[in-house]
Amino acid sequence: MRLQNDSLSFDDLLNFMKYARSTMGFCWMKSNPDKNSRLTGLKEKVYACALCEIAKTRHNSVFGEGNPDADIMFIGEGPGEQEDLSGRPFVGRAGKLLNKLLSSVGIKRESVYIANIIKCRPPGNRNPSESEITNCTPYLNRQIEIISPKLLFGLGKFAASYLFEADIPIGKLRGRYIKKGEVVISCSYHPAYLLRNPSASELFIDDLKKAIRCIDL
Repeated sequence: MRLQNDSLSFDDLLNFMKYARSTMGFCWMKSNPDKNSRLTGLKEKVYACALCEIAKTRHNSVFGEGNPDADIMFIGEGPGEQEDLSGRPFVGRAGKLLNKLLSSVGIKRESVYIANIIKCRPPGNRNPSESEITNCTPYLNRQIEIISPKLLFGLGKFAASYLFEADIPIGKLRGRYIKKGEVVISCSYHPAYLLRNPSASELFIDDLKKAIRCIDL
């Protein structure tokens, strides 16, 4: 289909929207100006944060991204090298796998929100320290409060332990869910783990499907 600027009627626009939806999965995204402004203000605080020593070695803080009105919010561990360089979450190999897994259950990345437990990359991709988690999670809590998702889905041990408030191996937590107020909390393996253990991808998909069934989308 071709659009010509000098002859675009309302019917043409409707036809284009139908075409875009059927061929590209395009859809209007609801937008909340108040949420956007609050997230922008919080992002500025994250960018200026220097509570941890790792702030000195970061290229970029990785605040998070996605639909501010998302029903599903994914929480990862922390930025890797590609995320640190780009300032965006899950853009490396693990991120590409996450996109593929979401697509397999009919979820578009742009319809969800993605953030991490910590906003700066630990040197050498080491695990985040207890003090780094303590310093950074107030920002995450504020993001969750602003976005107000129906489902919080942890990716990997650190996110799952934080969301469930329990130091339990991810292999025992995955697939479970609890409710905190109106929010369903669930978790599964981190996509980086799935890159090393591809056979566990089906478990991830099952865990995500089970969690989605717990919420009213």
